[in-house]
Amino acid sequence: MSGVDFHAELTGVPRRLWHQNLSLLRDHRLHRMLALAGHELRLGLPRPGDGVLVWGRSPTAWRGEALARRHDLPLIRVEDAFLRSLHPGRAKGEAPIGLMIDPVGVHFDASQLSRLEEVLARADFQQSNISDRASAAIARIHHIDISKYNNFDPGLPVPDPGFVLIVDQTRNDAAIRYSNASESTFRDMLATAMRDHPEARIVIRTHPETALGLRPGHFGTGNAFGRVTLLTAPVSPNRLLSAAAAVYTVSSQLGFEAILHGHRPRVFGQPFYAGWGLTADEQALPRRTRKLTAPQLFAGAMILAPLWYDPCRDRLCPLEDALDQLEAETHAFREDRQGHVATGMRLWKRGRLQQFFGQHKALRFCDNPGEADAKAMAQGRNLLIWAGKEPEGFAPKSPCLRVEDGFLRSRGLGADLVPPLSLVTDDRGIYYDPTRPSRLDALIKGQLPPGGHARALTLLDRLRAEGLSKYNLGGGALTDLPKGHRILVPGQVEDDASILRGAGTVRTNLALLRATRSANPDAVLIYKPHPDVEAGLRPGAIAAAELAGLVDVIAERSDPAQLLGRVQEVWTMTSLLGFEALVRGLPVTCLGAPFYAGWGLTRDLGPVPDWRGTADLATLAHAALIAYPRYFDPVSRRPCPPEVTLDRLALGMIPHPGPANRLLAKLQGRFASLAHLWR
Repeated sequence: MSGVDFHAELTGVPRRLWHQNLSLLRDHRLHRMLALAGHELRLGLPRPGDGVLVWGRSPTAWRGEALARRHDLPLIRVEDAFLRSLHPGRAKGEAPIGLMIDPVGVHFDASQLSRLEEVLARADFQQSNISDRASAAIARIHHIDISKYNNFDPGLPVPDPGFVLIVDQTRNDAAIRYSNASESTFRDMLATAMRDHPEARIVIRTHPETALGLRPGHFGTGNAFGRVTLLTAPVSPNRLLSAAAAVYTVSSQLGFEAILHGHRPRVFGQPFYAGWGLTADEQALPRRTRKLTAPQLFAGAMILAPLWYDPCRDRLCPLEDALDQLEAETHAFREDRQGHVATGMRLWKRGRLQQFFGQHKALRFCDNPGEADAKAMAQGRNLLIWAGKEPEGFAPKSPCLRVEDGFLRSRGLGADLVPPLSLVTDDRGIYYDPTRPSRLDALIKGQLPPGGHARALTLLDRLRAEGLSKYNLGGGALTDLPKGHRILVPGQVEDDASILRGAGTVRTNLALLRATRSANPDAVLIYKPHPDVEAGLRPGAIAAAELAGLVDVIAERSDPAQLLGRVQEVWTMTSLLGFEALVRGLPVTCLGAPFYAGWGLTRDLGPVPDWRGTADLATLAHAALIAYPRYFDPVSRRPCPPEVTLDRLALGMIPHPGPANRLLAKLQGRFASLAHLWR
């Protein structure tokens, strides 16, 4: 039984739902997710055949409960799913990425059934790939290090391994009261842990909302004495659980996550994950008789029961798409949370750079690299520098990220001031400079993350099917090409940094064509000038007289994806078209050292770095298109995974620059430079 079928069978939710709370009236995400699921949420009094919606067991839920009883109507409860957002909702007002819509009860109320409990008790986990999906998703969650809230710092140290973890929760939380627990339960839990482990270190983990000063917890500094310590730092829950020797909890979601890390947590309340044979329960739940595996528990709680939302494409989605989105947003937050001082950034780029890197702390721009580095050090920020503008021998003292366009850039040229949809950041070097290792090199040499191989192959299939490339300019299709062995030779901008840094002895377009012709005297040579050169914006043009007799076809303003479908191989210095040819299964000969050379996938006639080795195409593609870049969705105006960018490029859902683009971009850049004055 699939997740969709199970949801349809158990829903029992009327189409029209009524509420009496202003907070629900303002909850746009809830309204939208319900609408996408086929429901309509209204404020007021219900009619026969309708339902009443309340938020969990909130203090105002009694209004809806009374209304449903009075009119004998179904009562629907809604709660956040177990992956929510970057920040707690109380901290930043962020909307959740998933919801539990429950016409039966609510998952944390052990006094009655809930839809989640019915799923866990009845789902047929053996007759589908659901357990395999669950195992893959668990591994991926651990790899990208995410939890319900993700405003923690993954770099913060956790206590040395071997401690006993006590999980605190916020006082008066409904998940405690309806889990048949109270404040005294927390005291009993700590006392029990100390008796069970008389010699062990005890670490009490403070709830994130308590650490932020939003709600009080049950433990404080008065409980930290002797071998008991209080952990208030925003450390990674995954790293904390990996280091713990034992876990004690009342009803916290961290108990669920502990199970996924291989623990058998000791549970003092009656949360949704207790009673299935995976926990040591202080309070039995006799009605829960089924024995589950950890992947089955996860499948019910994370795949079958919730509704997940894709905020970029404005649709309901499977868990895997929600993980893609949350990974993109978390990666951006972790890289940007300290803020950046940016240098070497042209004025017209600053608006998009602010959108990419300034959503958590506005970028500060400084034209002088040395001064920018000093400001970054003084303000506790990172340094962002456009890679091509880094001075020779520059040695920044602050943490430094070099920035460049990504490999799925836009529909239009950077030289025409079309802003990018993707940018790369590199703390080691930069991908086009083979004189030193880059972050991209490290990613290609490393192991693929869980699910990475399949994700990369799916992405490559879409690239090929949609005919997408870096600039996606379209262009004419060549029809009457000469017969024979056709070789595509892409021209490049001759003062481009990839030529200056990565070319070998062949460093001009004319020299490349001569070398290709010399090695292939009988081949059909197709020369495609670079779009920036064709537009007269950058150097690299070749006189027609010099091309005569050297090439057979000049593919002016042609579609590169269509060209790649009509040739048998590609010769290049360092052009990205070589990578796009590899994606399409074509042999590629490199006379320089682009990022994709030296991995056993190309024929390399130029010098390649000795630190490179071997990699398959999926690993190369995952590194270059998924792990290395950051993507920005111009529609939802938020970080996004590459799959969203493919949708935008394929469908043309990108704001189109008009004739005044140059002036507008410069004005946006000027205002972006001053964003710190109002943010």
